[in-house]
Amino acid sequence: MAKARVAPLKSPTIPRMELTAATVAVKMDKLLKKELELELQESIFWTDSTAVLKYLNSEGTRFKTFVANRTSAILEHSQTSQWRYVNTTVNPADQVSRGQTVEAFLKCESWLSGPEFLLCTQDQWPKNPDPGMLDVDDPEVKRVVQVHSIQVEETKDSVNQLMTHYSSWTKLKRAVAWFLRFKDLLKELRAKRKKTNTQDKESRIDQYKKDFRGTDLTCEDLKKAETQIVKYCQKQRFTEDLAMLMEHQKVKKSSSLYKLNPVCLDGVIRVGGRLSRAAMPDDAKQPAILPKDSHITELVLRNIHEITAHAGRNHMLAQLRQRFWVPGASGAIRRFLSRCVACKRLHGTTGKQLMADLPECRVLPDDPPFTRVGVDYFGPFLVKRARGQIKRYGVIFTCLAVRAVHLEVASSLDTDACLNAIRRFLARRGQVKEMYSDNGTNFHSADSELKKSMKEWNTSRIAKHLQQKGIHWRFNPPAGSHHGGSWERLIRSVRKVLNFTVKEQVLDEEGLHTLLCEAEAVINSRPITKASSDFNDLEALTPNHLLLLKVEPELPPGVFNKDDQYANRRWRQVQYLADIFWKRWCREYLTQLQERQRWSAPGRNFCVGDVVLIVDETSPRNSWPLGKILETFPDSRGFVRQVKVKTKTNELCRPITKLCLLQETEDN
Repeated sequence: MAKARVAPLKSPTIPRMELTAATVAVKMDKLLKKELELELQESIFWTDSTAVLKYLNSEGTRFKTFVANRTSAILEHSQTSQWRYVNTTVNPADQVSRGQTVEAFLKCESWLSGPEFLLCTQDQWPKNPDPGMLDVDDPEVKRVVQVHSIQVEETKDSVNQLMTHYSSWTKLKRAVAWFLRFKDLLKELRAKRKKTNTQDKESRIDQYKKDFRGTDLTCEDLKKAETQIVKYCQKQRFTEDLAMLMEHQKVKKSSSLYKLNPVCLDGVIRVGGRLSRAAMPDDAKQPAILPKDSHITELVLRNIHEITAHAGRNHMLAQLRQRFWVPGASGAIRRFLSRCVACKRLHGTTGKQLMADLPECRVLPDDPPFTRVGVDYFGPFLVKRARGQIKRYGVIFTCLAVRAVHLEVASSLDTDACLNAIRRFLARRGQVKEMYSDNGTNFHSADSELKKSMKEWNTSRIAKHLQQKGIHWRFNPPAGSHHGGSWERLIRSVRKVLNFTVKEQVLDEEGLHTLLCEAEAVINSRPITKASSDFNDLEALTPNHLLLLKVEPELPPGVFNKDDQYANRRWRQVQYLADIFWKRWCREYLTQLQERQRWSAPGRNFCVGDVVLIVDETSPRNSWPLGKILETFPDSRGFVRQVKVKTKTNELCRPITKLCLLQETEDN
């Protein structure tokens, strides 16, 4: 007789499969003894797995659940002495489990008669190998954990444990109400114990049990429970004030309750106040006082916050003072709202950090214009062609140092058009060392069609082409459009010029080229330093001062006198003008960049393990995905401005301005 088991799709380990086969063998033995109804000799079980023999001989070892269940089932119906080892080459079971052709199977005699050594006496059977000790690193052995316990004196009483156990005001009141009802039952039983005999007492206890379990709590029970909770909380926090009020004395001036003129009514400290004649409910005229830093107060605030559908601070404060008065309630509510995950999910602000120092590409002088460039696309523009209209796109190149602008027209959004625009720019403006751009999947100023086309760019091909020319192409972080503010702001200026010039007209292709060149001239003539109305001051610097060297800046007296030999040669004049420009650029322009216009104070660094909400401007806020921070990327000063976030489906790199902190990690 033979039985088999099919291995599951999630394949287990080989020792586990061998142990399962041994379990099947024991079940077969049990079945045969039951069905044959004959007196049989002791059964012998053969296995070619030494791991199974080790498991069966290690009775004192604690195994994991899978192995423990099967070894106990095997040893329940067999002894370890009944298990013998057989080499896999002569094991008949392997002929079926490993598979063979039908022709070979029909010729095999060991399947029906067994191995040849079975015809010999037992002393000639194969000897069991020494199983040895089970390896302590075996994956099926439970690790032994030593726990050293230290008896510590219990500092919390049972009532305090009850109060801090619940995170819901309603559940806490119901729990206390049941305890109070049980307490009343015990008091009633104790009062009537001497008046009844044993039989009556037992029957009365049964009746009380039925009444205790069969009835639900009433509003009166919940009100009593609330009063007892408030009493306990006040006893813990206002011990001295409560003692003085119980003796009909006023609280001290140093007490936080002094201005409330507190009174003690039925053991509860309430506000005395000035509203005794107001047409208001008694609880609103004289609300019970709760401390602002108590767990009970937090439960009350959470309950009010949920009842008011996550309302704001003023609404919560008004609702709170209908029954309770919390000194410093505004601060307590503000702290509670700052921890509410639901509110932060709907109204929380994105991450902020101290504005970073300007990069080197913005503050290095003396390099030729357009040595370090920011590039972006904008558009589209409709231009006439024959009887139809086609789309053209603008490409802006801006010098990150002198803020000069160069505009090109791209005929399409493919990789070749981008490379051609870059080649035209390099041919007219000279060599570039570094080129910066937004991430290809997030061109902030582009429309949906442009964004979609950017995703299909062959960025590796563009980068390879630029590397051949000695240009480093650097991407800003994904979704970090503010990292490209240098060119995003200039795109706005270009659009402003175009809107005033073109209005609703549709130009032809030649007109669009001409218009962009004129817009480029207008943008490059803008001042980058402050202009002064005093005629004694130098005129404001513009990018054209360095690009054209035709608009002569006001120079110190005596530069161009007749005796000056430098003025006789144009190249020396140009060199001198460039030196004057860079000196004024360092003295007048760079000093304007000292102030931080935004993010002037350091903020909390995002940490690994923080739970965040990822901003997705294309979808409603309720559908923004959740994520957990896997890695942070601090800058040279230790400020984290970019992180790697794990979402439900993938991992993303995002700047902190696109993340909303929901829950701080417990390790922080």
